[in-house]
Amino acid sequence: MSHNSKNKRVQARIHQINKALDSGTFIEARQMLNSMPSAEIAHLCESQSPGTRKVLWTLIDEQLRADVLHDLSEETRHDYLDSMGAEALAEIVDDLATDDLADILQQLPRTISKQLLQSMDEQDRQRVQRVLNYADDTAGGLMNTDTVTVRPNITLDVVLRYLRRLRNMPKTTDNLWVVNRNDTFIGVLPLGKLLTSDPNMTVREAMNTNFEAIPADMSDTEVANLFESEDLVSAPVVDQESRLLGRITIDDVVDVIREEADHSIFGMAGLDEDESTFSPILRTSRKRTFWLGVYFMTALLASLVIEQFATTISQLIALAVLMPIVASMGGTAGNQTLAIVIRAIALGQVGPANAKLLISRELIIGFINGIIWALVIGVVTTLWFQDLRIAYVISIAMVINLLVAALAGSTLPLFLKHLGIDPAISGSVLLIATTDVVGYFTFLGLASLFFM
Repeated sequence: MSHNSKNKRVQARIHQINKALDSGTFIEARQMLNSMPSAEIAHLCESQSPGTRKVLWTLIDEQLRADVLHDLSEETRHDYLDSMGAEALAEIVDDLATDDLADILQQLPRTISKQLLQSMDEQDRQRVQRVLNYADDTAGGLMNTDTVTVRPNITLDVVLRYLRRLRNMPKTTDNLWVVNRNDTFIGVLPLGKLLTSDPNMTVREAMNTNFEAIPADMSDTEVANLFESEDLVSAPVVDQESRLLGRITIDDVVDVIREEADHSIFGMAGLDEDESTFSPILRTSRKRTFWLGVYFMTALLASLVIEQFATTISQLIALAVLMPIVASMGGTAGNQTLAIVIRAIALGQVGPANAKLLISRELIIGFINGIIWALVIGVVTTLWFQDLRIAYVISIAMVINLLVAALAGSTLPLFLKHLGIDPAISGSVLLIATTDVVGYFTFLGLASLFFM
């Protein structure tokens, strides 16, 4: 099914359920709601106002609620969790995977999460606690402790008989993890190898020992890059002593990739990537106000620069008409460079070893584009205002600002990363401030020299 047809189907569902709710036929709404996959129910909830979300939650069958919680965005999930007590949560999350349960526990108040942990049996509590020991943006926080392990000295026939006795295999199982008596990771036994090899072979003879496990403190971005480069479906996670802690599966990595994409897109606008489309109005307004204030301060700084050349502008109206072009072209060019560099940093493609090469490359591109657009704007200005001096001024300002844009776009993310600041969030604000101030100052400063 195509993405567009799925969206149309979901929108049709939203219309049908809203119609049923408006008419008071809650039984019909409940039947429609619970016939949907959990991911579609989550999508439906996020497509509604906060008030309607609460009503929908009461209509969802209890056996579906855990899966729906897992599929919800962090902010919407937090709203639902806030309205539930420890006992209600314990019933809902009983069947969740340990990594998903750990995510939920981290969103709860300490007292509620403690009660929820105490309500679990000892084995489940230890599994969840193992995940909670690691930050949620690391491999340890991402992993699931539900694994199938085997010893190297047994035969494949014994492994097959052991698997037949299991009630359920963990989802996305493509390998069995081979460990010794101390749970030290040794290698992997692919299911394909298990099924096609002589049953009398030992695990040691059939296993792959070249498979590198993921350290628990590896960042989730590095994990995603590793899965992409190695075409992995699952991978083992180990501690500093190489003891097996759990595994990461491709569905967890897809979530990381999606979060990274959301973070980059929303970060460019200074927004929180966890914000949902229909968040409460006052909460959304508070979140956006801060960054609007930051943008206001940068715009005010640019206005102060313009004010210094008020006399020059008043004597030549053409300057007022043309000066936004230089600043906007610089901002656009700088954002192009910024996006490339932020992506390169996220993929681990740029660092101290090749930063100079990257900056030099972007400066050359900035110079080439500066010359091209200086010629274009020079010709346009000459035809428009019949004044070669204005054409010279704006052409020189264009080259300078595009060079500054390339320099700022390539160095700001590296500098912010060095300071431990996320360049995806603050880089765009600083870049626009730089290109605006430099663009206006260069253009108006050159005009003052030429015309005063």
